Amino acid sequence: MFVFSALPALIAGHLLQSPADPAVEVRHLVLDSRRVGLPAGALFFALRGPSHNGHRYLPELYDQGVRLFVVEETAELPGSLSAYPGAGIIAVKSPLAALQALAAAHRAEFSGPVLAITGSNGKTIVKEWLAQLLSPDEDICRSPRSYNSQVGVPLSAWELNPERHTLGIFEAGISEVGEMARLAAIIQPTEGIFTNLGTAHDAGFASSQHKLAEKLQLFQGPQFRRLFYCYDQPLVRAAVAQRNIPGLSWTRHAGQPADLYFALDPNSTSGITSLHARYARVRLEAAFTLPFSDEPSIENALHCLAVLLHRQVEPAEIQRRLARLHPVAMRLEMKLGRHDSYLLDDTYNNDLAGLALALNALSRQSRPGRRTLILSDVLESGLSGEELYARVAALLPPAGVTRLVGIGPEINRYRHFFTLAPPAGHPPLTADFYPDTEAFLASLDPNAFAREVILVKGARRFGFERIVAALQAQQHGTVLEVNLDALSHNLQHYRRRLQPGTKLMVMVKAFAYGAGSYEVASLLEFQRADYLAVAYADEGVALREAGISLPIMVMNPAPDSFSTLQHYRLEPEIFSFDMLNEYLAAFPAEAQPSAAQPLSHSVAPPPIHLKLDTGMRRLGFDEADLPALAALLQQHPARLPVASLMTHLAAADEAEHDDFTRTQLAAFRRMAAVLEAALGHAVLKHALNSAGILRFPEAHFDMVRLGIGLYGVDASGRDAAALRPVSQLRTTISQIKTLPGGHTVGYGRRGAATEAERRIATLAIGYADGYDRRFGNGAGTVLIHGQRAPLVGSVCMDMCMVDVTHIPQARAGDVALVFGEGLPLPELAARIGTIAYELLTNVSERVKRVFVSE
Repeated sequence: MFVFSALPALIAGHLLQSPADPAVEVRHLVLDSRRVGLPAGALFFALRGPSHNGHRYLPELYDQGVRLFVVEETAELPGSLSAYPGAGIIAVKSPLAALQALAAAHRAEFSGPVLAITGSNGKTIVKEWLAQLLSPDEDICRSPRSYNSQVGVPLSAWELNPERHTLGIFEAGISEVGEMARLAAIIQPTEGIFTNLGTAHDAGFASSQHKLAEKLQLFQGPQFRRLFYCYDQPLVRAAVAQRNIPGLSWTRHAGQPADLYFALDPNSTSGITSLHARYARVRLEAAFTLPFSDEPSIENALHCLAVLLHRQVEPAEIQRRLARLHPVAMRLEMKLGRHDSYLLDDTYNNDLAGLALALNALSRQSRPGRRTLILSDVLESGLSGEELYARVAALLPPAGVTRLVGIGPEINRYRHFFTLAPPAGHPPLTADFYPDTEAFLASLDPNAFAREVILVKGARRFGFERIVAALQAQQHGTVLEVNLDALSHNLQHYRRRLQPGTKLMVMVKAFAYGAGSYEVASLLEFQRADYLAVAYADEGVALREAGISLPIMVMNPAPDSFSTLQHYRLEPEIFSFDMLNEYLAAFPAEAQPSAAQPLSHSVAPPPIHLKLDTGMRRLGFDEADLPALAALLQQHPARLPVASLMTHLAAADEAEHDDFTRTQLAAFRRMAAVLEAALGHAVLKHALNSAGILRFPEAHFDMVRLGIGLYGVDASGRDAAALRPVSQLRTTISQIKTLPGGHTVGYGRRGAATEAERRIATLAIGYADGYDRRFGNGAGTVLIHGQRAPLVGSVCMDMCMVDVTHIPQARAGDVALVFGEGLPLPELAARIGTIAYELLTNVSERVKRVFVSE
């Protein structure tokens, strides 16, 4: 650890203010005011980006107990230095560079081997599998999840413990020129793996060769000894040779001058791959079996196998370890549980860094109810049991955990740490302990977890997926997977395009376009959106009851809901005089404040959003209505508090109507000016939707309304490649039948007979799940094992049929992708003459939503 007084020299900074104890140790690195964890010894780096400025959150961090800060030399801090008594503050040219320099200095104190992994695909899988395969031999520190960026790598390297760890495994990813040199200075690898060269992040480089050259900068320096790579990639092979990078190569083609040769058995059975390995350097030949047969997994496993063979692990021992390889579920999943509980499923691994990340996710949940943590022994920490479980216990109160279920012999041994009195301001923790998962399941009563938010965090060997299955709500074979990381990416993509100071209202109406209102709203609140918008009052009520506190606009309020709006702090969109008069009637003048009795918050009418019709011709006040509207606003200022003025563009996404759109915007400017003059003050103004944000930057006004773009669908026609698909609809194959020639399929025999024999798979999805009947008879297609399978016959209520004759490996239980990556929504919508909005919002609420996040 470093003491604070030593930091200025390490990170090229100067001291603005000394802390109360200059010799205080820096124990934690903090980049986000919402993810502080333990404030003691926390050092905050105030990073600045296109859509955020960390300096804004110094007061919030100080209130949380953080006392150590690294800030930008030119930044204006909130308040003077006297606002932070006892805090240590260092000014640097770049807080990001300072973070990286500190991590590099910490890495330099570790004398053991460090293996770095880069490439276009497979980095995280290879890292996780390699850590699993080497764990019997090494105490490993590795990147949590896919922490491979300019901030993820330094946070990962900071976890290296020179006294405990014997090996570091870190992944590094780049998207533009110059990034890898900075990551190489942090990781300082002694060995490396290059997975493959693909098209990911091509836009940031002049060519594939240019991208490869940048990536290979990771594998240089006097300490670097060996690069494991596939000889069968010509560009990689040539670049490694040209740069004289010491390497160990492997090939799948006989006769190639690679160090290792892997011959795959073409007769391997489904789900299994048999292979023969020859390592000429040590005169070793051996046969192995991999527990999978898909090509990406085979390639990832061969990288790992090359490392194990080089380390001269006995072949029989290698096979024992390979047999235990499991798919890497690298994402935390959020699922509905039984008895109105809510599950955060993170049964992927359980190291200290991963636990801290999962607890951060738990702390962000705004749902009411107790917070419970079901936790296995924490593995691969590099700490003694005393220090490890003292740290684990200290992480729980800041995350709001009030109940612990500890499973495993080690956490049982140190259970006394969880019976100590909590820090001031935190509720007491109740704890139960079990020797193993079987003992817990034998005593499990799901009723005992009713209405709780439950984080299930366990190392793979404990089989916690059985606990998740026992606590999870009834499962449907069809699942809509919502990627919250993709949603965050899309949000930031649009946020970066806003004019400075422009607020962001986000549409979560229609069950958040089918994605799930609460989970999306919770993420938007965490990402500091300014407003949410729903269609009806009951949608807003549900969000409030789930703990969402952001301002919420209701777009279609019924007059009989006005008291509900008031009670739940929901703000109506008002678009007609009839509605305005109903609103006035709901809040009569006698309820207004007087000098003797001010209006309390509980009876204050919610602020209103006035909709102006500039050409959409659906809803809103016309320009001719403005004199009467202005008079009403002036007559009743307390009963008609105006939050914003808004309009709706008819064709912001269609270039042929741009002149009409500009006419609408000009009308909105005129009308807004009239109403603001009547009010005597400015209010928020907003007109643009997702397409408009990109196409009309001059009209961002005070706020924009982000809708379909957030969910990964580009309505502007110019930005599709920059957005990530948020939702994937998947189902399963219920049964496969082999039909002789001449047989029809389904109702009405609409799946016409053919002369040839066919294999027909029945899928567990139908129109009751929201799968449109128009997809029947070949209009629709799904992806099975990466291949398209056309629909046959009619879509039924609960199922449909596809032709898998050309996919011989298809089996009952296999997954079929209905839409998502590889089957984009706009393409599917065009097949049946509709729009992506309809396909998203049609997904039935009976379809289970699973929310995933790294």
